[in-house]
Amino acid sequence: MDKNEILEKSRLENKNQDLYEKEVMKKASNIATIVVAILCAIFTVIEILRDNKTFLAFEAILFSLMATQFIYKAVKFRRKHEIVIAALYGVAAVMFIATYLISLFI
Repeated sequence: MDKNEILEKSRLENKNQDLYEKEVMKKASNIATIVVAILCAIFTVIEILRDNKTFLAFEAILFSLMATQFIYKAVKFRRKHEIVIAALYGVAAVMFIATYLISLFI
């Protein structure tokens, strides 16, 4: 492909899209993830200190969030490390959700 073909393909891919807005949304998503992770960590410590089992809910939320992000990236980029990380976060999320649900009935 020559330079003009690459530029034309890029224009078609980004048609009717504001690249600045996309970048802002990406940063907002990253910041939101960090905030959720910090809150989950704080709430987990509090719940462990109180001998409460609800900390599993916070871990389930955190790992579900991370799994969703990496699954989306894995589907879009099809890179092996993204797929592996998505699978690991997915397994962890399912385990925390299952453990939390089981703890509700015990």
